[in-house]
Amino acid sequence: MELIELNPIKDALVGLPGVNGLSTEQRKRLTIAVELVANPSILFMDEPTSGLDARAAAIVMRTVRNTVDTGRTVVCTIHQPSIDIFEAFDEVLMLLNFVCYFKYLDFNKRSEKVMQVPDPILYCMYSPM
Repeated sequence: MELIELNPIKDALVGLPGVNGLSTEQRKRLTIAVELVANPSILFMDEPTSGLDARAAAIVMRTVRNTVDTGRTVVCTIHQPSIDIFEAFDEVLMLLNFVCYFKYLDFNKRSEKVMQVPDPILYCMYSPM
């Protein structure tokens, strides 16, 4: 509950979307919490911020970051993230004009690097990272 920041609403009813109960952002965090009950080593999220305003998206992504900080791997698909959300990711594989780029943190130098990936499938399979 603390990891997903749901303690303040722990006794609330889920309710009906748009009518009563939990907000859309709270429902997304609840969905993440339900998945975490199984204690997966990898958590896949398809557009966890879709349909949310900037504030709600930031809250959801903060809970995703909290999840990563426990040692779990989280894989997300996100379209047009804000700069704050983009910078929250340790690694990003992005497509731009049919060219694949890979953003990663160089923890030794405490800096970010972006490189063009000539063959993204081979790179992901044989990445030295």
